[in-house]
Amino acid sequence: MKPLPLGVRVAAGLAATALEQARRLPQQLAGLPLTVVSEAMQLSMRVQQHVTELAIRGDDVLSGLRPAEEEPEWATFDEDETPVTTSRETPAADPWEEEERAIAEVPEFLPSYDELSIAQLRARLRNLDVEQLEELLRYEKAHEARPEFVGMLNRRIRTISGQGDPTQ
Repeated sequence: MKPLPLGVRVAAGLAATALEQARRLPQQLAGLPLTVVSEAMQLSMRVQQHVTELAIRGDDVLSGLRPAEEEPEWATFDEDETPVTTSRETPAADPWEEEERAIAEVPEFLPSYDELSIAQLRARLRNLDVEQLEELLRYEKAHEARPEFVGMLNRRIRTISGQGDPTQ
């Protein structure tokens, strides 16, 4: 038997493939939105990576064309600045002494106060009495004076003073 011409065989194969794809179409349609979104996100990430790589390479090229400053004008230390004088022409306090004083004034009952976030401080306030809260408030006003901390301490002091029970 003589084989059929190539065009007929290709057409038959194409028709069979189309029929198989048509049978799988309902299953593929269910996952199509997820596939499209996934591929779009992958493409977006690849574009972002390429842009970042180009920016880094551009920084490298441009940094070679422009020499770095020996000592940038913004890079100063406290010791480099001239002391500020008051109206009596006396030099300002030494910044190192001020830092030591500030560290020494942190309330002993809460030595990590300066590192606490507002949420961490809020969690610790229930264990403090009015005197401790007032000491924290004085410390906060003298150092950082962060409005959210001052407000929270004031509210807690009012709450405790109104209740008379520091554990509430």
